[in-house]
Amino acid sequence: MVGGGMRSVSYVECVALEFNGSLFPHAICLGDADNDTLNELVVGDTSGKLYVYKNDDSKPWTVRTCQGMLTCVGVGDVCNKGKNLVVAVSAEGWFHLFDLSSPASKHSDASGHHELVAAAEEQKPVFKQHIPANTKVMLINDIDGDGNCELVVGYTDRVVRAFRWEDLSESSDHISGQLLLLKKWLLEGQVDSLSVNPGPDGSPEMMVSQPGCGYAILLCTWDSEHQPTSEGGDNSAPGREAPVRDVVLHQTSGRIHNKNVSTHLIGSIGRGCSSVNSGSGLFALCTLDGTLKLMEGADKLLWSVQVDHQLFALEKLDVTGNGHEEVIACAWDGQTYIIDHNRTVARFQADENVSAFCAGLYACKGGSNSPCLVYVSFNQKIYIYWDVQLERMESTNLLKILESDPEFRDLLQQLGVESGDVSSVKDLIYKTLYFPEKQQQNSPSQCQDHAGIDSSAYHTIIHCPL
Repeated sequence: MVGGGMRSVSYVECVALEFNGSLFPHAICLGDADNDTLNELVVGDTSGKLYVYKNDDSKPWTVRTCQGMLTCVGVGDVCNKGKNLVVAVSAEGWFHLFDLSSPASKHSDASGHHELVAAAEEQKPVFKQHIPANTKVMLINDIDGDGNCELVVGYTDRVVRAFRWEDLSESSDHISGQLLLLKKWLLEGQVDSLSVNPGPDGSPEMMVSQPGCGYAILLCTWDSEHQPTSEGGDNSAPGREAPVRDVVLHQTSGRIHNKNVSTHLIGSIGRGCSSVNSGSGLFALCTLDGTLKLMEGADKLLWSVQVDHQLFALEKLDVTGNGHEEVIACAWDGQTYIIDHNRTVARFQADENVSAFCAGLYACKGGSNSPCLVYVSFNQKIYIYWDVQLERMESTNLLKILESDPEFRDLLQQLGVESGDVSSVKDLIYKTLYFPEKQQQNSPSQCQDHAGIDSSAYHTIIHCPL
């Protein structure tokens, strides 16, 4: 179990968004939806409405109408035209593309608020195609190392399909083409997460979570098998879509896990400058029964943590600004764990039970992206906790920090306290922090442990203002 002492850090600010719908766990994401270098929040609900939020405005910046119940949304260069598009896929198999970088999408009134929400609802996607139904999770990424993005979709029937966009127009502004099916994989267990992680040679590996804290590597062998085929749902020839068992299963430890417990994973976790030419990348897994693991490649377990919460979402986010992305795991009750590469833990508690969660960079205020946590409650509310930044993850010793500041030594000298007299310095710090207006008569020995925070304490609580 996670344990140790706790220290409190400053709270983070929260913005509540207007949202009256309900959504699936993967129908929410952060990304640069309109190609202005600032990230937006994209949310799809079960009625087919696609909401895009900007800045700290509680109202949607724009709304689009899709066909069917939206189960997953994404932002990325899925058409490989050098700009992001918004992707929305419904449970019924309808794939929608929206280009929000067009002038009509960016229209606003003098106050900066948009008056065209009603009109935007009637705007159609720039492209729509039917693919197999029962979609569950989606990924836009380069999974075969060719420099172009593919669309990977996981389904409720343990199937994963990879698609590639075939462009019929050379214009970067005009979307004309279709999705082509590259491959279909059949997994042994339910698919809850899709991710890409660098392999031992640095090339991307397609990863799929499997129940029981396991995962599978999907081999991208379509170049040696056949040319991509058109994927048109009911019009597809069954023989062209036969599942191929290019699946390599992995268990992350010898401990027997509940084979039915759902598992989530996230790959390509940033580790600063050390990630250059370092071989296998870092990836993390979490399970509904509270297991959290950080792995480097298939065989190297960096740490494992067991918590007493049901973890249903896993993200990565650099909350310290040092280039090392922390692992972010969220439970149904809003308890959120932030864990760094050294297993230092910070905890954040959302005020309500959570139905969906994501983390990433969002431009809430100040015209720049900052780390944020996004929660969707069961009461149909969306909360963005923005500018979630910590000076450091690990606990440290207050006295050591003060000793590194030249001004501290000058102040000690003015107060007539020798910097080498540790007991007197600790006593002074204790009185200053806890009894600044009272003259305490305690001896230095009685207070000698107050200023030295236990460096073994690695458990932090972040407080929110709500």
